[in-house]
Amino acid sequence: MQFYYGQQMPLRILDEAEFWKHQEEEHTVVIRELVTGLEQEYVDALKEWETILSKTHQKVIRYIESVTRSAYYIPTQLYQQVLKLVSFCLKQSLDFIQLCRQIKTESKAVSNNPTAKVVLDHIIRESEYFVGIAQALLYGSQAGPQ
Repeated sequence: MQFYYGQQMPLRILDEAEFWKHQEEEHTVVIRELVTGLEQEYVDALKEWETILSKTHQKVIRYIESVTRSAYYIPTQLYQQVLKLVSFCLKQSLDFIQLCRQIKTESKAVSNNPTAKVVLDHIIRESEYFVGIAQALLYGSQAGPQ
């Protein structure tokens, strides 16, 4: 992500969050479909995560609509709410990464499936990419809107 968006930056990070929350939601399905015999505890956890990520995805979309309806003028209060949402999305991605790592290391079904290991590594890297973007915005936003 490029950082020359200026006033558009909150919208840009919301676009990223919207994309990555949807990706993570889809990844819950990919893991369940790919890993034959995946333990029920992980199937249940992934289904729960699918629902949670879908709700976050919808919340991000609502914020995008709020920002675009404001004619791209982002009042300080809305900017702070966007940062809080991005922080929440960041934490959520870190938790999702933790689940994926747990499945990769503790699931018997995954231990017998080299393709699943590669896919899980890929999913983890993708979520880590979003984490990096979110951290860059949050740590660079100490001064508030420009």
